[in-house]
Amino acid sequence: MYLVAGLGNPGKQYEMTRHNIGFHTIDYIADRLGVKVKKLKFKALYGECDINGERVILVKPQTYMNLSGESISEFVKFYKIPVNNVIIISDDTALDTGRLRIRKKGSAGGHNGLKNIIYMLNSDEFNRVRIGVGAPKHEDYDLKDFVLGKFTKDEIPVLEDTIIRADKAVCEIIARGADSAMNKYNG
Repeated sequence: MYLVAGLGNPGKQYEMTRHNIGFHTIDYIADRLGVKVKKLKFKALYGECDINGERVILVKPQTYMNLSGESISEFVKFYKIPVNNVIIISDDTALDTGRLRIRKKGSAGGHNGLKNIIYMLNSDEFNRVRIGVGAPKHEDYDLKDFVLGKFTKDEIPVLEDTIIRADKAVCEIIARGADSAMNKYNG
């Protein structure tokens, strides 16, 4: 069994913001598979499906970004999911808009949602699909304001393509492992 969680913040005011790219990717995967991510459990919306013959729980934590680990750790405990079968989809300001970076473990890289997941799972050995959302153009621009800002019209088509590639990367991780996904989709 796998858990695939997209990070974001609940509420209309956060829709189409850089921080919510994980939610958008989960929505895309769910739509493609005909799954509804509407059930509520462990402070998250979730739905269940099969990907490449594996049972998968799609999760959108509703705890706000910085507490995402609370929800994810409850799913992991309840369903007895091995940590290396957890896939987290999140934004990354260190990557240019539209770039993907897949990793099978590592630090939070300054991302508060990932920090909380590492803390709550007591492990950094889970898979990550990080989606580049760019960085502020000016040094004095507040990073929080930037990630909570909406995508520009020019960024939307790039990110739509990136979400499709992120979906393929998730499927590749489940089918053939993170190393294969890194070889195919990093960059």
